[in-house]
Amino acid sequence: MARKDHWYNKSKQEGYRTRAAYKLKQLDRKEGLFGPGNTVVDLGAAPGGWLQVAAEKVGEQGTVIGVDFQRIKDFGDQYDAHIETIKGDMTEEKTKERVKEVAGGEVDVVISDMAPNMTGEYNLDHARSIHLARQAYEVALDVLDTGGDFAVKVFEGQDLPPLQKEMEAEFQYVRLTKPEASRDESSEMYLVAKHRLTAPVSTGDVLEVTIEDVGSEGDGVAKVEDFTLFVDGAEKGQTLTVEVTGLKPRFGFAKPVDDE
Repeated sequence: MARKDHWYNKSKQEGYRTRAAYKLKQLDRKEGLFGPGNTVVDLGAAPGGWLQVAAEKVGEQGTVIGVDFQRIKDFGDQYDAHIETIKGDMTEEKTKERVKEVAGGEVDVVISDMAPNMTGEYNLDHARSIHLARQAYEVALDVLDTGGDFAVKVFEGQDLPPLQKEMEAEFQYVRLTKPEASRDESSEMYLVAKHRLTAPVSTGDVLEVTIEDVGSEGDGVAKVEDFTLFVDGAEKGQTLTVEVTGLKPRFGFAKPVDDE
């Protein structure tokens, strides 16, 4: 109980709407979610504690968009200049289009602290939490820019590993973490996915490419639908069969496959 009182009292003293604000602060400190000028979308944002933290982190040049079925009360002069709230269903196309309109295009970070209405039946609550997390993940894939980040609350259980594995195919890396401000007895965790990949290829793919140039490090440079692949040891003008060995948000690595 003392732990709960600490974060609750701290939120009241520092003007945050929920104690959960400190979870986001701790996630950001550990994983580097936000940068100055970022555009952030908070799904299930009411009552607005995470919006406050995100707005502080991105600064006056950033934009923070909160989406929720519930109306989110205005914040006053401190935050209203760069927080926009949208009342609606995050899974509906009209809501996503409104998000993109406010964002002016793609967004840098999507966050979600949504939790289901608790029944006390663990398996059911877990399944519902993963369902909400998956909905948030699908929205993130629709609105995130290349290299963007995603953080979402989940409950531990059997349905968590499959979701994490799906996310690992779409981001450079995914981590499961529990902030200090989470209650010890809670099964809540946060999946933090960094650097969204939008490459037209996947690690392990084998394909034929033509080397168009040579990079500064001596690797051959090939293009796949405007995506750059650096091919180990290749020379300009070669046409090679290569295997993709690694991906970054805006480029990847490959090695020639020996013909047998």
